[in-house]
Amino acid sequence: MLLNTDQRAKLDPSDDRLFYEQPRLVTHVDEGFIQQLTDLYRDRLQPNTRILDLMSSWVSHLPDEMQFEHVEGHGMNAQELDRNPRLNHYFLQNLNQNQHLPLPDQSFDAVLNTVSVQYLQYPEAIFADIYRILKPGGLCIISFSNRMFYQKAIQAWRDGTEESRVDLVQHYVNAIPGFSPPEVITRSSNLPMLLQLLGMPGGDPFYAIITSRIA
Repeated sequence: MLLNTDQRAKLDPSDDRLFYEQPRLVTHVDEGFIQQLTDLYRDRLQPNTRILDLMSSWVSHLPDEMQFEHVEGHGMNAQELDRNPRLNHYFLQNLNQNQHLPLPDQSFDAVLNTVSVQYLQYPEAIFADIYRILKPGGLCIISFSNRMFYQKAIQAWRDGTEESRVDLVQHYVNAIPGFSPPEVITRSSNLPMLLQLLGMPGGDPFYAIITSRIA
């Protein structure tokens, strides 16, 4: 196991469904981050493919000009997912209680996870199921910054540095046989930390871990 019990712990151990009961129709990263993510999707995703937006919300950051065969959404709040115009279908599931996705084997060309990996208490099981539902050659793109709901992030993330969090997600990938060695994109912010925390434009660092199912 990659994480011990303490590392999986959250400051707020209450049911996640209560925390996400009210919709949050806001973006959790700045425009610079969003543009970099959309550009990454434009470069790496293929049109007319099947996409799973895991731990999604009211926006998926997919390029407007790209059309996909099917975009499946997953999240914790139906009102948020109802507002997402890119989703063809969605389902609700608490991944910290049930790590098995209700999706067929090898049924998706890409799995996307945006600024949410820090909340997974059992990431090993989730990444194994991502591998299960990906087609051979299918992509998994995990993106994150330095923002979080602090009380709901796991201890291993809260106590880490930005560099150690990149390493942590790479370990999640490397723990699953059949994933390609992770590609890492690191674009740090040039703004002082105080201005980053105040949400100044251009202040959010951008990190992405990219892997594919090779077996």
